[in-house]
Amino acid sequence: MQPPAKPPHDTKLGFMGVALTTARLPKTTYEAFAAVKAELEPILVASGFFNDAPFSWITLAIRYGLKNEEKPHYGRISKKYGDLPLSLEVDVHEMLGASLDELKFVIRRASLRALIHAGEKYHRPINALRDLADQGTLRGSSLN
Repeated sequence: MQPPAKPPHDTKLGFMGVALTTARLPKTTYEAFAAVKAELEPILVASGFFNDAPFSWITLAIRYGLKNEEKPHYGRISKKYGDLPLSLEVDVHEMLGASLDELKFVIRRASLRALIHAGEKYHRPINALRDLADQGTLRGSSLN
């Protein structure tokens, strides 16, 4: 198996938001994305999530919609950039008028669901991600 392409940056986790509705989100949404990335990226790297993986990083599109999806949608691993594209819909109603901490919770919950699912699919180490989810990050709810 050929190693995945190297991205033109040092990032291992990239986020983007995609609007499926016309709802206006709080101005702190991108600050919440940055905080969740700063929390999860080092965990992924330290756990060896990308070691010998068929991808060198993950792009996660959080789709602002009308439901909370349990499992992500997968795109093809990019031969040019080496990323595994994932997307997951979250209920925008949970984000409207939310504080920064509430936004981080919604984004963290969706991110952990997507990353754990991808880790299971590609046989990556996910214990650290599961531990984070079990530490109350999901307010007592289970990812399973």
